[in-house]
Amino acid sequence: MPPDDSLYINGLTIKPGERVLTRLVISKLPSGTVIDVPVHIIRAQKPGPVLLLMAGMHGDEVNGIETIRRMLRRELLQPTRGSIVAIPILNIYGFLNFSREVPDGKDVNRSFPGHPRGSLASRVAHRFMREVMPLVDFGIDFHTGGAARANYPQLRCVLGEDDVTDDLAAAFAAPFTLHARLRAGSLRATAHALGKSIIVYETGESLRLDEPGIEEAIAGTLRVLHYLGMSTAPSPAPARPSIVCHRHRWLRARYAGLFRAWVKLGDFVEKGQVYGSVSDPYGLQSVRLESPISGYVIGFNNMPVVNQGDALLHLAVPA
Repeated sequence: MPPDDSLYINGLTIKPGERVLTRLVISKLPSGTVIDVPVHIIRAQKPGPVLLLMAGMHGDEVNGIETIRRMLRRELLQPTRGSIVAIPILNIYGFLNFSREVPDGKDVNRSFPGHPRGSLASRVAHRFMREVMPLVDFGIDFHTGGAARANYPQLRCVLGEDDVTDDLAAAFAAPFTLHARLRAGSLRATAHALGKSIIVYETGESLRLDEPGIEEAIAGTLRVLHYLGMSTAPSPAPARPSIVCHRHRWLRARYAGLFRAWVKLGDFVEKGQVYGSVSDPYGLQSVRLESPISGYVIGFNNMPVVNQGDALLHLAVPA
């Protein structure tokens, strides 16, 4: 942070105690309409860490967008020390088109650190890295399941590698905490290379609001603010201790047909338990599906028509 304790973003100087909404211009639509990304910067008078809250990396993942919107609207983001950078929607293109990707078909979260003359996704990532990432100490990146797949509220991060990430995950205390390896080109991997900790929260299904998951996200964020010493307000206690899982696995369809599940999100499935069936659409054949492992259902495919290899259930194995 500069010696005068100011933050610099998008050509603006933001001093302690100020609250600013700025817009990062990304590009223009073919119609000439300017596409920009609104960024809220909320600063306390006292110095402290800078926490990033970001959603809408994938434009159809509305639960994270709604999470940050509610926290802003309810005035829950009022740090007593340090600063909060809140970005409700990074991928404005995808949000406008109900899409995970930008119009060039690329995933922003596989395009970091980006390039100013690269693909559209790469340019979005580059603008973020140039303007926002230098300010950030820690971050929470909010996501949602995609392609008709729903996620039970869960936190994803690399566990056991550094105390900072472990402590952030413990403070957030999502119902499930998963050890998730870094993926090349992701925000989390790029931040990690810079020595900055970003944890990822997942809940619900794309284009559908998941009320319990949104409230879990808000409560977890308030607990992180309290842990970082950025808030003196009481933070809500988790309903139960987080279930930590170092292994997780998608069960995939061995046959094509109509998938019917006999379990639901959050259920515990025993090894050998029949969790559903795949049937042909003509009533001639039905195959019962047995789980090869024991674990909690943290991801669920709501699409009844499946092809061979499609993901059906995501099981997390407790440590």
